[in-house]
Formats: sequence, C-alpha cells, structure tokens
Amino acid sequence: MRKYRLNRLFSSSGKCLDVAIDHGFFNEVSFLSGIENMEKAIATIVEAQPDAIQLTVGQAEILQKIAGKEKPSLVLRTDIANCYGSVLPDYLYSKMIDDPIGQALYLDAVCVVVNLLRLPSQPDLHRQCIENISALKPQCERYGMPLMVEPLVMQVNSDKGGYTVDGDIDKILPLVRQAAELGADIIKADPCDDVKEYNRVIEIAGRPVLPRGGGRAPDREILQRTYDLVRQGASGIVYGRNIIQHEKPKHMTEALMAILHNGSSVDDAMHILTD
Repeated sequence: MRKYRLNRLFSSSGKCLDVAIDHGFFNEVSFLSGIENMEKAIATIVEAQPDAIQLTVGQAEILQKIAGKEKPSLVLRTDIANCYGSVLPDYLYSKMIDDPIGQALYLDAVCVVVNLLRLPSQPDLHRQCIENISALKPQCERYGMPLMVEPLVMQVNSDKGGYTVDGDIDKILPLVRQAAELGADIIKADPCDDVKEYNRVIEIAGRPVLPRGGGRAPDREILQRTYDLVRQGASGIVYGRNIIQHEKPKHMTEALMAILHNGSSVDDAMHILTD
C-alpha cells in the first residue's frame, strides 16, 4: 500500500510539488498571512493543480470534500511544536496528535509528515522528535503509510527576531542522515547555503528529498533556487509561504510546476508570473 500511496504523491517522472498550508498549527500570528481564509486559500491552490497539499487534521476536510478526481493528494501534518516565535518559551515541545495514522487513513492521506528539530542548546526538543518518529514509524509500516520526516536545523531565534533556518551543510547532513536512519520514506530538508552542494544532501539521504521553501524570497530568487535544486537531484519541493503569501499564489504554483515537471527555464517560469 505504501507504493500505491507514493504513486498518488509523485508524478510518473518521480517529482512532487507539495504546497504546505499547515502553518496555523503552530500558534504564530505571522504564519497566518495569506491563509486567513482557508477555504479560499485551498481553493486557489487546488485550481493550480500541484501534486499535493500539506494540511492539518482540522483543515484537511476542506480539501477532501472537493468533488472530482483531479484534486491534489493530502499530506497530513502529525505534530505541533512551539519553537517558532521570536522569543522561545521556557519549555519547548513537539507534540504528536493522537492516533495519527488512524486519522490519516480516515482523511485519505497519501503521506504523513513529522518534524526532526535541531535548535541550539535544546537537546530535549530533539529527543522528543526522535520519540515521535520512533512511535510513528511502526504504525506507518503496519498500514502502508509513507513517512515524510522534516529535519530542520534552526539558528538561535533571538538573533533575527524569529526562527531562521541554518544553511550550514555540516549541520544539515547528519540530521538528514538521522531522519533516514529513523525510517523516513521521504525527507523534507532545508536548502544549504551553497545550492551547488545540495547533491551531498541527496546522497546522504538515499531516498527522495523535497527541499523546503523557508521564508519569503523574491520571485526570481525562489524560482532560480528551485531550478538549481532540481538539477542537483531533488525529487520535488515543499513550499508554503513563498506560494501562499505571494500576491499571485496560483501563478506561483504554476511557475514552480513548470520548472519541476516540464523542465522550464527560470525565464519561462517568470513569464507565467507576469502574463
């Protein structure tokens, strides 16, 4: 069954654009920009026809109640964390939802996603993530549910007024490998500072890698980065804010899909945004 679900997630060429609209899970007001109205946000993205949309248990029904066979597949977020604000709370947690695979099956998800967080001087948060993945993996195996693990290396939150990813490849590589060792079928990892080194992330993972989009970036920058990541061997992308906070989210989705599935150039993708 796992293979069957992966067939619904990836195109016949083995590529996937997963649009993350699960930011409301994390109790941060800045994450709500562009998704204040979830019905509208999801409908806009569905119209652009990405391969998947990443949602939570409370919002997945909006996607799944849409009639017809052409809607994107559901990737279900299974954990909640409190490490994204500008000031960290006294106690950090990464909490798994109850019965994650049961809920994923009920909602007809093709994949579940869970964090593997690494924050400076926060080993207990990392331990919680390992426990979450370790508990989730045998359930995924039992029911044929693909497991996407998100190894996320973060800088000190206070340095830049909020959570910022750390693009140090020497930190990314061991965390990606740990995700693989814990049983990830798919890895959702950050780009490294030098995109030309991303082939090392692909190699160390040994399974499909979907780079994250991270914070907002200029249009050409995000399209060029996507083009370069695919050329480095990425099997797709998982972008959230660079799509849902864009003034033209449908067009941005279509531009990214053109690069990913049609091999379009950055200039051609830019034309999709401007036409």
